[in-house]
Amino acid sequence: MIKILTIRGGRALSGRVRVAGAKNAASKMMIASLLTDEEVELENCPQIEELSITAEICAAVGAHVRRDGGHVTLHTPSVTSTRVAKMSRANRISILALAPLLHRSGEAEVPRVGGDAIGPRPVNFHLRALEQMGAVIEEHEEYYRARAPKGGLHGTTVTLPFPSVGATESVMLAGVLAKGRTRIENAAVEPEITEIVKFLQQMGAIIELGANRVLTIDGVEKLHGAKFRVLPDRLEAASFANLALATDGEIIVEDARQSDMVTFLNTVRRIGGDYEVLPEGIRFRRGPGGLVGVELETDTYPGFATDWQQPTVVTLTQAKGISVVHETVYEDRFGYTEDLRRMGADIGVFAKCLGELPCRFQHHSERHSAVIKGPTPLHATTIDIPDIRAGMAQVIAALVATGESTLTGVHHLDRGYEKLWDKLAALGADFEVK
Repeated sequence: MIKILTIRGGRALSGRVRVAGAKNAASKMMIASLLTDEEVELENCPQIEELSITAEICAAVGAHVRRDGGHVTLHTPSVTSTRVAKMSRANRISILALAPLLHRSGEAEVPRVGGDAIGPRPVNFHLRALEQMGAVIEEHEEYYRARAPKGGLHGTTVTLPFPSVGATESVMLAGVLAKGRTRIENAAVEPEITEIVKFLQQMGAIIELGANRVLTIDGVEKLHGAKFRVLPDRLEAASFANLALATDGEIIVEDARQSDMVTFLNTVRRIGGDYEVLPEGIRFRRGPGGLVGVELETDTYPGFATDWQQPTVVTLTQAKGISVVHETVYEDRFGYTEDLRRMGADIGVFAKCLGELPCRFQHHSERHSAVIKGPTPLHATTIDIPDIRAGMAQVIAALVATGESTLTGVHHLDRGYEKLWDKLAALGADFEVK
């Protein structure tokens, strides 16, 4: 495992990179494969640590998993264990195994979830929804245990307090084989959710994507195997777009899809960046007038994704004027700005809502708004990476900065980005990994 990353920054990065398949779709489709006793094939899967963890989870309950580059084949003819053991590595994917195991075996046990240090991200939405569908759930200190009622899970109307991606996925996985109709109100509608819907449809599910964040699922008796290609990762695409803007380079992000990035692309234009949609992807660079400050708020799709926020803030340190960023999705996602301040950035973080969108964290003590004054030169420092997206932002900051930066906690990047070191080298980055 890579332990230490040393970056010598201060140069514009240019060239081409191809984004991998979206990890937030591929990992969930792997879990969804547990719903059938037939073979499932997934193409364009990212070769990252998170999918290795997901493969372990599937194998632990009886799946035969084969990986050949970006091609993953899963076959679970029978569930051999209803218990998902706690992994040595932090992850949150195991909570999604509850519904498939309840359908296949009538009971399930999964560990309490871990994952990136970006806030609590409680799973109570998942658990309450499954209880509405008839599951009996016991919460223990180290795990959750669930039992399906006699006759299996039944359809119901689940109204989510917040359009949670994970909770929407849990209810979909429960609803496709439940008795009767399941209606999800205030559902998440991210592109990854839409692709999972398509995947489940190819397995035989009946799912309607309605207006106003409503998903309607008619349960079926059985799902069958399917072959599906995972969509490109829009979050990785935005990371490389920001790398071009922040370093004043020019990068063609191959396989990036305009339809998945409309809000991000609008923001690129607003801050003085430029992009060009090409047959093979999207080209990113600064516009002739340079970068300028902007007011920005994260939101659930189709809003500005919370995972786009961190690398964009690095870009805004190089923009002229004042930028205001209001984080409305997670309450604890500005911790990485402490490192940016040590590098010379002028950033203040506040508990007050500095935006117009309704915010769950209003009147709370969490610092979820940031004010960035720029442009400021950045200088090298030592950084410990706390999570995937903050880690990529810190890498971008180190590539902007003059001098040599040393980064630890690099395993987070291995978990979320495929062949990152090869891609950075191809763009002209000067770095070493040990």
